[in-house]
Order: sequence, then C-alpha cells, then structure tokens
Amino acid sequence: MRFQDKVVIVTGGAKGIGEAAVRAFSAEGAAVVIADVDDAAGEALARSLPRATFVHTDVSKMADAERAVRVAEQTYGGLDALFSNAGIQTYGRIEDVSEEDYERGMGVNFKGHVWMCKYAVPALRRRGGGAIVCTSSVQALATQTSVPIYAASKAATLTLVKAIAMDHAHEGIRINAVLPGSVDTPLLRGAAASFGPDVDATVAKWGKMHPIGRVIKAEEVARLVLFLCSDEARACTGAAYLIDGGLMAKLPVVLPD
Repeated sequence: MRFQDKVVIVTGGAKGIGEAAVRAFSAEGAAVVIADVDDAAGEALARSLPRATFVHTDVSKMADAERAVRVAEQTYGGLDALFSNAGIQTYGRIEDVSEEDYERGMGVNFKGHVWMCKYAVPALRRRGGGAIVCTSSVQALATQTSVPIYAASKAATLTLVKAIAMDHAHEGIRINAVLPGSVDTPLLRGAAASFGPDVDATVAKWGKMHPIGRVIKAEEVARLVLFLCSDEARACTGAAYLIDGGLMAKLPVVLPD
C-alpha cells in the first residue's frame, strides 16, 4: 500500500498503459483521477474502483489540463503524483505531414506533458513535494521508418523531463520518463491492424524483434511507473528508464549458429 492516502492523476488513463497504471495505483491505496478523452471507458473504469474520478481531458488543451489538476485537489484534497501518459501514434513521411498532423501529434505527445506539468508542479508543491512520470518511447533514441513527428515528440519529452527535474529537485518534486518498447495495448493493436487483418500475428512478429521474444505487457510498464512515483525512488529524478525487453541493447546483426 505504497500510495495509501495519496492522490494520483493518470492521463490517457482509460485504456492501455494508463488503465494498467490506474488499476495498480488504486490497488495500492491511491485515489485516482482518470484523465482521458474516452468518456465511456474512463467512466466505466472509475465506477469499478473504490476511489476514482473520471474527468474528460484533452491534454493538448491547457484549460483541460488545468481542470484535471483542479478536480484532483477539489475532490481528494491535493495531488501527490502525475503519470502524464496520454499519447497517439502517427505514421507518414515528412513530405506528407500536414499542419493538422503536426499540431495533433505534437499537441498530444509533447504539449500535453507541458500543460499537465505546468499545473501539476504547483499542486505538488502545495503537498510538500511529489513525483511526475512522463511517457516517452524507445523511438526517442532510435526510430523506425515513417514516424518523424511521433519520434520528435518523444525525444522532446526527454529534454522537457530533464529541464523540469532540474528546476524543481530542490522542492522535493521528482520528474522522470519511461521509454517503452512495443506494449500490447489498444494503440499498438490499432497500428497492427493497419498492416493486415491478422493482428495477433503482427503483434507476435513485432514481439520477436525484442530480445525477450515478446511485446511488453501494460502491467509491466505500470509497475515501473509506480516505483518511480513511490518513496522507494527518492533519489531518481531527471532520468529516462527503458522498459523495452532489451530492444535498445540489440544490434541488427545476426551471426550464424
């Protein structure tokens, strides 16, 4: 019960990694604000947990981010941790990127962290400190083809995390990033569906690219997030934590047996 009497916001909390984190925080005693654009899934998840509230939140909008933090403070009395996790996947070469593609991709995947941190930091300060974890990606470090805006947004997130961490370490506010590889979520399966009708086969194929031989489970990412938000990680700030099944340690070279 590491989060007994603690208050946590999870953006993108209705499904995937966010939902896994919401359930994990709740299981360890936290009151959780589920911030998402999927009203039906978010409200259903909130109803299934002992202390949870859903708030419709488009993280690319500053007013929505402010409302999510305000709901946490007004409903539960404060804020102790933020898992800024909301994100979207986009594909396309740079010559095909539209202004709308750019604004939406950077708006959710990068600006969303900016706005959530903007309002979370003062709320954490009012509690005497706390933790923020932002979701980046292995594609902040090395990218596949056809993801220039997505990769750029994830790389920008890493620098943002380091900068905010340096500004607020003296206040007991810690900020870190997690960098997942391929995680079995609705987002990943939606991407897999665009490559053919056999989604399970595509996901399995992507999993075999990871040295562990499979994609990562959302619950595994959630466990890392909870550690980084807990007092056990008091010395951890301004850092990026890979949870990628060894993907970034792997060279694309296979020697004969």
